[in-house]
Amino acid sequence: MQAKAFEDKVWLSSPTMHGEEIKYINEAYETNWMSTIGENINQIERLVSEKMGCGHAVALATGTSALHMAVKLAGIEPGEKVFCSDMTFGASVNPVVYEGGIPVFIDSEYDTWNMDPVALEKAFEIYPEVRVVIVVHLYGTPAKIDVIKSICEKHNAILIEDAAESLGATYKGKQTGTFGRYNAISFNGNKIITGTSGGILLTNSTEAAHKVRKWSTQSREPAPWYQHEELGYNYRMSNIVAGVVRGQLPYLEEHIAQKKAIYKRYKEGFKDLPVSMNPVDEENSKPNFWLSCMLIDEAAMCNQILGECEAFYTSEKGKSCPAEILEMLAKCNAEGRPIWKPMHMQPIYQRNDFVTREGNGCEKTKDYIASDSIGKDGHPLDVGMDIFYRGLCLPSDNKMTVEQQDRIIKIVRGCFD
Repeated sequence: MQAKAFEDKVWLSSPTMHGEEIKYINEAYETNWMSTIGENINQIERLVSEKMGCGHAVALATGTSALHMAVKLAGIEPGEKVFCSDMTFGASVNPVVYEGGIPVFIDSEYDTWNMDPVALEKAFEIYPEVRVVIVVHLYGTPAKIDVIKSICEKHNAILIEDAAESLGATYKGKQTGTFGRYNAISFNGNKIITGTSGGILLTNSTEAAHKVRKWSTQSREPAPWYQHEELGYNYRMSNIVAGVVRGQLPYLEEHIAQKKAIYKRYKEGFKDLPVSMNPVDEENSKPNFWLSCMLIDEAAMCNQILGECEAFYTSEKGKSCPAEILEMLAKCNAEGRPIWKPMHMQPIYQRNDFVTREGNGCEKTKDYIASDSIGKDGHPLDVGMDIFYRGLCLPSDNKMTVEQQDRIIKIVRGCFD
């Protein structure tokens, strides 16, 4: 029986406003600082730098532009290979291509769903010349960043963190976004803190921060006319956007606590189902719980085929699949989402090299059933593909009521009846 639809849509993760944002927007308006300079920008750079324990924060138009500046600082040359997290959003990888680099994708691991340190070490055996690694902290869960950083140091490689999804998350007491040489965070509309858009580059290097401030303002030279000696970009953050971020920042910990409560309610609500939540390393890390995700046990999967742009499934009593659950949520006016489709499976990047913990590439089945490729240790050769096939993101909006979440839990449970 079809569950009753929510009267008001339950979102995956929408902005949560508190009222102070409009104060700083009005301040920018009333003082006429409506461009890419102003007090809001100055303040969020200071506040973020202090919060993160990082030497410099440079406010930019988007998280993608921050990551692009990080890649440019690393000095990527045309044709140079760069190791990148595989299971992520395209914005984590595209800046490498902007600079003419060639992404090489590193498989995920089940412990965190992030870059597998074992696969990363294997990648350096295959490509010892690589000197830049970009690691993503997926869904607000820190990667094993100390191990990854150690591997990078061993091979004299520059580490860049894409912490777009993990603002406020910590690993062994240290903020994500401060382990790498150059790092990026995002204030996109669906992030835990938003400016509607916007991002920040983080670095401890004064020289690097100065370079990014110059590059992001069209590389203008200090001359009485417009003088340009380097390629520049229109990447600086608007003082209006910064006003929204400035009003949001004091509520970061509150948002994390709300997201964590949502995660815990899902975990409790699904405890007797053949599913697991996205993993949390409680000993070493404190995620920001940006999105709550679930992974269906392999034995509880009904038949599911994932094409390039469509999903097909066959209902089966006692079993379900992401395609079915997402369809049922959508029918009830609730927004879920598939797990990020791994980069090596994307048409634009499917010819790029892909490294698993057992070596260079693995055989990919057309319908993405990862269990067809098992390594010597019983570990699927392509972990990212497996998680994509069996996983989904649940509605994680921190304005969702307990009653609404209880109904979502009931909808999901009904898919296994």
